Amino acid sequence: MAHIQEKSREKYRDTLATLDEQGKRKWVYAYKPKGKFYRIRTWLSWLYFTAFFGLPFIKVNDRPLFLFDVTQAKFILFGKVFWPQDFFILGLGMVTFIFFIILFTAAFGRLFCGWACPQTNFLEMMFRKVEFFIEGDGNRQKMLDRQPWNREKLFKKTSKHLVFFGLSFVIANFFLAYIIGIDQLEKIITEPVSQHLVGFSAILVFSGAFYGVFAFFRDQVCTQVCPYGRLQGVLLDKNSMVVAYDYKRGEPRGIARKNEHDVFGDCIDCFSCVKVCPTGIDIRNGVQMECVNCTACIDACDSIMDKVGKPRGLIRYASENSIENAEPLKFTTRMKAYTGLCGIVVLILSAILITRKDIDATVMRTPGILYQERGNDSISNLYNIKLSNKTLKQIPLTIRLSDGAGKIEVIGKPYITVATEGQGSGSFFIVLPKTRLSERKTELKLGLYEGDKELMHVNTVFLGPVNH
Repeated sequence: MAHIQEKSREKYRDTLATLDEQGKRKWVYAYKPKGKFYRIRTWLSWLYFTAFFGLPFIKVNDRPLFLFDVTQAKFILFGKVFWPQDFFILGLGMVTFIFFIILFTAAFGRLFCGWACPQTNFLEMMFRKVEFFIEGDGNRQKMLDRQPWNREKLFKKTSKHLVFFGLSFVIANFFLAYIIGIDQLEKIITEPVSQHLVGFSAILVFSGAFYGVFAFFRDQVCTQVCPYGRLQGVLLDKNSMVVAYDYKRGEPRGIARKNEHDVFGDCIDCFSCVKVCPTGIDIRNGVQMECVNCTACIDACDSIMDKVGKPRGLIRYASENSIENAEPLKFTTRMKAYTGLCGIVVLILSAILITRKDIDATVMRTPGILYQERGNDSISNLYNIKLSNKTLKQIPLTIRLSDGAGKIEVIGKPYITVATEGQGSGSFFIVLPKTRLSERKTELKLGLYEGDKELMHVNTVFLGPVNH
């Protein structure tokens, strides 16, 4: 019998809370949370929404602060432009970011999911609140879905979905602003639709996608689609900080009668933690993939503990080891080390972005052409140069030898013009006296100048005759 009971308690490991035995989806009718953590998350959500809807309007040197224009392979981060030739920087940045995620998750669990994830914030702090306002709490929503269609149900459902689509449409517009820029979005909105069919179609597609996610797919994004949710299973260990149920204190569950003492733990089995969970799990079963650490269960349990006169913290931020050893969560040496490494990773990523040059240059000897004799005392090599300008001004570049005797002859104009946020190219000769050539290959350093200001330098190789 004990084996059967234990197997029944462990059944949750083989199923999803949002699927029934036939594999059909069980809709989550989450109750509205109340409490300290929910208030803090609400305040933070206003900060996040302000940033999301406000950043497209912020410009640095007439550039958007952030732009991810995949159509032109142009990315702007903190006002700096990144072109395809900068992809190694973006790639390195992505590797650095993934490394940060691994360290952060190993130390602090899915703290990001519950407190900063856009999916969680938009669903719980915007769409769910609209649903609470129109249809009522979770129990009222369930009753409304089960009742036959009548005037009340038609009005509430229609109102909710109209507001949902309206919010999705607004979000889609601002999401597109991060891809094409707020100025281009303004043209799509204000000019005739016939002139911007592609842009308007993109808005409708994004609107439909967001509406589908927040009106219907919802928690399935976190439990079935999000790779971060899947990844946490291999990143967490028994020292990671998670939202956890203190089974040492709470078990066995039940409400003691007047003459019963020390029969039950502090958990009265009220299921309040389950009712408020946006992914429908029972946190008392232990750490689960579906948990997004939103803290709704903490607020619900603390409220119940206040009512029954027991200390708060039956469900709290803890690690598995701290629960097992009946100890408070500590900022362990491991957490400190991971936090320090996260800080180093952020500094590396910041240094990569800050030190990136505004001018890129590639200098190569013209293939298939050997050196040329210049009279009796000089040798010349022909070179091609390709330039990329990441600034907002046109730059006339001149090329100079940084050391030693010799001269540079640019073919055509004495300078190479590089267009604003564009490309430039040219050809030039480097002429060196034979007295400077002691080997077959000579290393040279070239300076690229705008007027008298050196922008950067590049290295190249000069070929000359053998034995000189």
